[in-house]
Amino acid sequence: MDRRQQKTRIAIYDALTELLKKKKFEDLTVQDIIDEANIGRSTFYSHFETKDQLLEEMCREMFEHVFSRDLAPESGHDFSGDHKGIAARLTHVLYHIREHKENISAILGGESEQTFVRFFREYLENAFDDVLGYVSSKVPKEFRKQFIIGSFVETVKWWIGTGLKLTPEQVVADYLLMLNGGGK
Repeated sequence: MDRRQQKTRIAIYDALTELLKKKKFEDLTVQDIIDEANIGRSTFYSHFETKDQLLEEMCREMFEHVFSRDLAPESGHDFSGDHKGIAARLTHVLYHIREHKENISAILGGESEQTFVRFFREYLENAFDDVLGYVSSKVPKEFRKQFIIGSFVETVKWWIGTGLKLTPEQVVADYLLMLNGGGK
């Protein structure tokens, strides 16, 4: 992708981000995105077939970054270096969710929630192998994995619904404590 195409894609992402602060995803039209990005219809469609594909691509890019094994320091947090454990990785995920809370809140609770949760679960699936030790090994591995993923997704939705009052570190510590039998 050349620079011009990258700039256009960023303009489209930024337009969607701005619009999500005002409306739920399902209430947006491609025309809304085009107007906000100040681009032509054919330009939008040369990058994305639908607004759903735009949302999928944004989710994919966000999760690829968040779940990357090689992280660089970022302005609001630093999970590079020795921060490879599951607590650090989950905390990193929550920092990004907090940074994008307006977008994610607009996506959750509507038709677009399925798209976000599908991508979130997909990336969690690959990241959660080392969390399996937190749940009884008497339960089959795939069942444990699905339980852990589902409970984390619901924990994130709950956290967003409560206005992100707890810090990412507190949420992860409590989540891991619950997985470990509530601290028994």
